[in-house]
Amino acid sequence: MKRDGIADVRRRTNDAGVRFADVRGWMSSQGGTAAIAVGTCTRRQTMPAHAIKPIGLFWGLLFLGIGIAPGVRASTLQTTSGDIAVSNLESSLRAAWSDYLRFARKNGAPDRIVQIEQLKAQFLGDIESLDRLDHLAEELRRHEPEAGETYLLSARIAAYLHRFEEAEADLRQAGRRGVLAAMSEPVRLSIQQATGKRLAEVLAVRRRRAQTIAGIDELLPLAALLVDLGEYEEADRVYARALAQYRDVSPFPPAWVCFQRGVLWGERMPAPQPERARRYYEMALAYLPTYVPARVHLAELYARRGALAKAEALLTPGARRGDPESRWRLAQVLKEQGRAQEAQEQLLGARASYDRLLARHELAFADHAAEFYLGDGNDVLKALSLARRNLANRPTLRAFELAHEAAVRVGERRLAANLLAEARARLGNTKAFQVSLLSRARTGHPTAAPSEGMTRPRRTP
Repeated sequence: MKRDGIADVRRRTNDAGVRFADVRGWMSSQGGTAAIAVGTCTRRQTMPAHAIKPIGLFWGLLFLGIGIAPGVRASTLQTTSGDIAVSNLESSLRAAWSDYLRFARKNGAPDRIVQIEQLKAQFLGDIESLDRLDHLAEELRRHEPEAGETYLLSARIAAYLHRFEEAEADLRQAGRRGVLAAMSEPVRLSIQQATGKRLAEVLAVRRRRAQTIAGIDELLPLAALLVDLGEYEEADRVYARALAQYRDVSPFPPAWVCFQRGVLWGERMPAPQPERARRYYEMALAYLPTYVPARVHLAELYARRGALAKAEALLTPGARRGDPESRWRLAQVLKEQGRAQEAQEQLLGARASYDRLLARHELAFADHAAEFYLGDGNDVLKALSLARRNLANRPTLRAFELAHEAAVRVGERRLAANLLAEARARLGNTKAFQVSLLSRARTGHPTAAPSEGMTRPRRTP
């Protein structure tokens, strides 16, 4: 395969709106030592970059901040400290991009880039990772348009960005170019799971893979699907099993499990247990202090208890880096403290951040932005448009709840009634729908307060 020079690659990247100079800037590696958490003790140890093992395709979505509450432990798992793990992740990413620039597909560089960029987006809130992933897919299509692996990686990227129709088309192209069904099955399952298609079949395959392949990469998507179906107790047992079987040193997977258990017990259970959720979020941050979604969810729980200073400390680092949800929730906290001008500045910043993200990755952020505009963003017409766009893309229970809420708020009672009927027809036989607020909704009446009642698990197609 012919390759253009690095200068030309940089030029074409800039043409696509991505600052490739930033990628080049990562090439200087960072060294040093960090504390490794072992129960309640620590030891000093240098961790090589290869110690980071990115977790599965879609479990792969920066801010230094406050410490964890006293007494919170990262269980008894031996994991690399969160700070050194993030540093190693950055080094691994620089190495992967360097390999790609110099050697194209040698050493599996594109695959490593996809895995690590997804981790940065999911855990660290690095939105620029999404732009770089988009650019990588364009580069691969340009230079290796007949390679099946090109379309398999493109499908992974498109699915991660919630462009599911595009991802399915890429999978078809990959199959035509010799990619085996077994290789594309994880991506296909994730797409079907994210869009609510053929869930009974997906569940059967997930159970089989969890038994035959085993490992945390198979248990986590099984647990997530069980949550979507309303099998909450079994889902929690699967999450617990995933932690019990984990033997690696990366803190990312256990942090993810703890975060998901926090969402499960704090937001998805018919009778939420906020204190139990709080403990899981704190455990997630004990593993990975810079875990942005865990900070946001924990801050919300603190704010509801009146612990506004703690909530502010959790949210401030993310807000400073432009994370829209951190800025939105910080605006709410500041308003509660009577700091109206600061709150307004954060709210305007959140609106600007959401608008920028929608311009670049609308389908990936339509649901989050719709919730914002239903609440403090104060634009219910825009919220309804985004919610309907999201529902058309992935008709899940949460998407129906959001669209129904937006229709009610706008006063579109007929649309609300149609959405409720469609949700019952599609999801009425699932436990999740049967215990949902939507199942008890009356046409023309809201199902939940938009700023509090919706769940917001991030970047988890």
